[in-house]
Amino acid sequence: MERIPHADRFAELIGAANVMTTPEDQVPYLKEWRDLYQGVTPMVLRPGNVEEVSSVMRYAYEHDIKIVPQGGNTGLVGGQIPQETGDEIVLSLSRLNKIRFVDSAGFTITVEAGVVLETLHDEAEKAGRLFPLSLGSQGSCQIGGNISTNAGGTAVLAYGNTRDLVLGLEVVLPTGEIWDGLRTLRKDNTGYDLKQLFIGAEGTLGIITAASLKLFPKPRKLEAAFVGLPDPQAALKLFTMAKAQAGPVLTGFEIMPRVGLEFCLNHLEGARDPLNGTHAWYILLELSSGSDAFPIRDLMESILGEAFEEGLVEDAAFAQNLSQVQDFWHIRHGMSEVQKPEGGSIKHDVSVPVACIPDFLDKAMAAVKAFVPGCRPVPFGHIGDGNIHFNVSQPIDADKDAYLAKWDEMNAIVHGIVHEFGGSISAEHGIGRLKRTLLKDVKSNVELDLMRRIKKDLDPKNLLNPGRII
Repeated sequence: MERIPHADRFAELIGAANVMTTPEDQVPYLKEWRDLYQGVTPMVLRPGNVEEVSSVMRYAYEHDIKIVPQGGNTGLVGGQIPQETGDEIVLSLSRLNKIRFVDSAGFTITVEAGVVLETLHDEAEKAGRLFPLSLGSQGSCQIGGNISTNAGGTAVLAYGNTRDLVLGLEVVLPTGEIWDGLRTLRKDNTGYDLKQLFIGAEGTLGIITAASLKLFPKPRKLEAAFVGLPDPQAALKLFTMAKAQAGPVLTGFEIMPRVGLEFCLNHLEGARDPLNGTHAWYILLELSSGSDAFPIRDLMESILGEAFEEGLVEDAAFAQNLSQVQDFWHIRHGMSEVQKPEGGSIKHDVSVPVACIPDFLDKAMAAVKAFVPGCRPVPFGHIGDGNIHFNVSQPIDADKDAYLAKWDEMNAIVHGIVHEFGGSISAEHGIGRLKRTLLKDVKSNVELDLMRRIKKDLDPKNLLNPGRII
């Protein structure tokens, strides 16, 4: 059997069992769930601690070996998948999965990069605290990947993006050097905030191996309502009303179209329609409070009562217990996966100013329907922070491959409309390989030059996730 170059040395560094060279062992690391990218690699490396990551990177730097860091492989822009050229090695962080320290009094937790987000939630729960980052993929995505892509999720409205939850990082640089920046200070004004370089950098500047994160008081009272309404304009007015009345108590405000709910009812196990009639659009509205004394149910009734009086809301169902709250969120979190059984889906992860969402949706939906008659727009997401996942499913019984061949053209149409409204072509999924060529259209030459200079200074040999972002 032909020996794979460098495999023996990597086996010495991290153990032979953690150097995966056979195709059958590599399968889970080489294909992302949307089937857009299928990579090729000579090996997958699975180091078990920061020192092993450092030794791998030091050897890779000395021998000009390209490395692709990978977390839970849930990324949606291909940044974690090796190129088809077969000259990039995948470095999986999944074995770095320790909870290093929980400081419940200081409301912080320090974890390694391979900790699954759902596990992080459980650890915070044990400490009587909340880690608010919430994603549909939280059962498999890893916190290192969440940080590297600055993941958003459904709690941004109240708690911010992942960037806002990070206090400190431990990072292995392309040279193999370890930067220990695992501070838990809320205030540290001692020069450049280096951690921000690596948050959202998609593994192009360094490999995040651990993080110190903020925890929050666990909500004592939680209310949720599933609301049917006629159009996005009514949804925006409801949001404005809810925000004015509830302020920081408003912790969730998610929009979904009827077609998305129907997809969930058809394909999502356990999903049921919370309302009796059908409505063009739906809002999942959540309020939460850390005080048992806060009249949160009265507040929910006040918000929706006013909305009914103004004709914004057609119907609403109140969650009667935590199980029903979870049922409502089950529908919202399942919105992405249920599009797959409906055939090809062309994706757009965009943001526009909150006030522009209704006009953006009207214009973009009309434009894609004109471009592909019979297509089914499924725009959903975080209306409270302006982030809409503008996905477009193929016409019923259309040829999937022929439809997906229109991906770039449809992207150009939708992104052009986003640009008209002063929005962003990547709200929370990142750039990766999928959107790399689009950056020149949305970033100034000064911005792109600064990004290239940072990359060159930290990774002069361009060995760490090359060809991603820039």
